[in-house]
Amino acid sequence: MTRQPAVAGRAEQLLGSSVISTAPVAGGDISTAVKLRLSSGRTAFLKTLTQAPPSFFEREAAGLRWLAEVEDGVATPEVLAVDSDCLILGWVETTRPGQDAAAAFGRALARTHLAGADVWGADHDGYIGRLPLGNQPLPTWAEFYLERRITPYLRVAVDKNLVAADDAGVIERAAARVAEIVPDEPAARLHGDLWNGNVLWGQEDRVVVIDPAAYGGHREVDLAMLTLFGLPQLPHVMAAYEEVAPLADDWQERLGIHQLFPLVVHACLFGGGYGARAAKIAQRFV
Repeated sequence: MTRQPAVAGRAEQLLGSSVISTAPVAGGDISTAVKLRLSSGRTAFLKTLTQAPPSFFEREAAGLRWLAEVEDGVATPEVLAVDSDCLILGWVETTRPGQDAAAAFGRALARTHLAGADVWGADHDGYIGRLPLGNQPLPTWAEFYLERRITPYLRVAVDKNLVAADDAGVIERAAARVAEIVPDEPAARLHGDLWNGNVLWGQEDRVVVIDPAAYGGHREVDLAMLTLFGLPQLPHVMAAYEEVAPLADDWQERLGIHQLFPLVVHACLFGGGYGARAAKIAQRFV
């Protein structure tokens, strides 16, 4: 049994409970993660980041709480404490993905989306990974997607030579056609960064989502990201989703338009071939 005094002490300050042991948790590429064993018998998860951007953890906590407001919606870990330098959550014990869990997750995600949002955007900006995420509302989804989700990150990627100028032009032209391509629907309550790594397959068929970049947007954004990076049992998730909230015809053919955003963000964060991949998808819509 090990105990990192500095980490344990910070957790004790915030929780008001003694920390018996700590253990590093692998997997994150932004924050340092630690598993905490508390004197109460509970297990918790602490993530911390030296010189975190302003409100970095507070925004994450707010997103988790916003998603958790929905009755029978997607499950989130309990927010036990948050401060400018760290976030402490209830621990989620994971297991293998199963069909029953996938179906339950699909129905829960549909209910979360249907809970809706007041605006296209949010009343505060957030983060996607370690990048700032502008959420200032705009009147339509088409405007919001182009101006808040595509153009700012394309500009960064081109300036850093992470996306070729020609590829950026194709991506921007495709994104400008969202109003023609995507069905008009009310704003959904989005997780906003719903890739496989942010979906935890918990015990007793309870699927838990983490690390949101939550805002009001088109529900096909979350579905596009699940499809882009792959999710175990995805057909079962989607079949159950449509039981609760049927999608407009040809939704699978449209997913590419909303996959442009995570691909451009990945280009900004990791470089590689993400920009070219986004441009290849965008070609289908121009």
